[in-house]
Amino acid sequence: MSRITAAEAARAVRSRGGRPGRRPAPEAAKLERAQGIRHTLEELGPLYIKVGQILATRPDFVPQYVRDELENLNDQARIEPFSCFESVLKQDLGPDWQTGFQEIRTEEPLGSASLAQVYKAVDAGGRPCVIKVQRPEAREAVLGDMTVLKTAVGLFGRAAPHFNEVVDVSAMLEVLFTVMHDELDFTREARNMKVARRAAKGFKRVCVPKALTATPRVLVQTFAEGTPVNRVKPDELSMKQRKAIAYQLMEFMFRGYFLDRRFHADPHPGNIIISAEGKAHLIDWGMVGRIDRGTSIATLGVFLALAQNDGAAMARQWVNLGTATPWSNPSAFIQDISRIVPHWTDASLAELNFGVALMTLLRHSSRRGIQITPLTSVVGKSVANIEGSVRCLYPELKLSTALHGTLQDVMRDLILETLSGEQAAQTALHLLSTLTQGPAQLQASLTDLSTRQLTLQTRNNLGDPVQAGRRHRGVAPINTLPALAMGAAYLRVRHRKKNC
Repeated sequence: MSRITAAEAARAVRSRGGRPGRRPAPEAAKLERAQGIRHTLEELGPLYIKVGQILATRPDFVPQYVRDELENLNDQARIEPFSCFESVLKQDLGPDWQTGFQEIRTEEPLGSASLAQVYKAVDAGGRPCVIKVQRPEAREAVLGDMTVLKTAVGLFGRAAPHFNEVVDVSAMLEVLFTVMHDELDFTREARNMKVARRAAKGFKRVCVPKALTATPRVLVQTFAEGTPVNRVKPDELSMKQRKAIAYQLMEFMFRGYFLDRRFHADPHPGNIIISAEGKAHLIDWGMVGRIDRGTSIATLGVFLALAQNDGAAMARQWVNLGTATPWSNPSAFIQDISRIVPHWTDASLAELNFGVALMTLLRHSSRRGIQITPLTSVVGKSVANIEGSVRCLYPELKLSTALHGTLQDVMRDLILETLSGEQAAQTALHLLSTLTQGPAQLQASLTDLSTRQLTLQTRNNLGDPVQAGRRHRGVAPINTLPALAMGAAYLRVRHRKKNC
């Protein structure tokens, strides 16, 4: 696959103008500009195509006409002839790889994405299937681009330390790199599909294809018959079917975020195939997000607060997802979100873009000095993708209604998880650690306070910081006061026991 430098790509964009002496119409100029951006990203390589796919989900700062064009990167990236992929098939499946198939439609791929092309086929047993083949030299191209971006981000972090304090660009980049590493190995995608198939068993309207053969660069899976969700015609499904598919898709994703903690991180319209029978087939499981239990529960708290029109609770849960910097202002952040949430609660997808809402939360928290874990960006991208896909099918869907529909099952399973032997043991260990370290932490804090090396930060009615004491070691962490209270309670209990 041919590669060009960023400078050459930029010159290519500038050179794509209209005929000399003629000024294109405004709409034509916009389309030309958007196509130039897409072509540039395609020419730069797979990693930049992935960046373009992410930008296609960001209506908060990417114009609609550009996003419309960037969406083509999901399944309409530059098409290479099938002959370019034959060497990969031969190396991964063996020299007689063709004997495993009765037919392969090589004239035109079903889809062409950043890392691979997909072809419809029939296997030796007569079963319809698809062959996903990685682009030659894609791995080398992605790894090389990762090295360049790491260097660039390192320089940016040193040039803008204040920004990097609230938006850890390096960490966010590492999250993207981890996902890209997974996508470069199709055996991992096959494992993801197996796990997802088990998770989808409880949903009548949600299906996941079955992996038949998997090597690092070739994946053969069952064929999902149907139409991408954004190309379903108005008369193809009844409104009842559309509603049922939409809500089950959201409930399936919610279980991934809050219970399984493994979820499809790229459910854009090209990855959701709607069958004539009214089922949604989720394909392309290379990009899967994984989050820890604490992040998952805090994210659930954010969604619950939104459904209950509780801006203060939503802001507090968002703070729990991150870390307060020394100059943070949580009180002002709570006021920001309390003003916004009433406009979001009970809104349908036709009335509100929830991907934009999540980015608004991120923007306000960054402005108020609250650093958010990079994992939040993965969840945010997934939510933006799925709500954009569902909007194509049933724009009347309300996120709060979808959450209430699955909340009972989610809370039941969370309680059972908390009562499990492993979780009970972890809770007991955490309690023992607190009881053991509490007195030492209290003694250290009292020593710092007595030597004026501890700063306590409070806020006045306007939310402005008011500091007490002299600052030598910086503002006390946000969890200092709970630690002091816990230590004081522990010493009080011990004192009572001694006096009995």
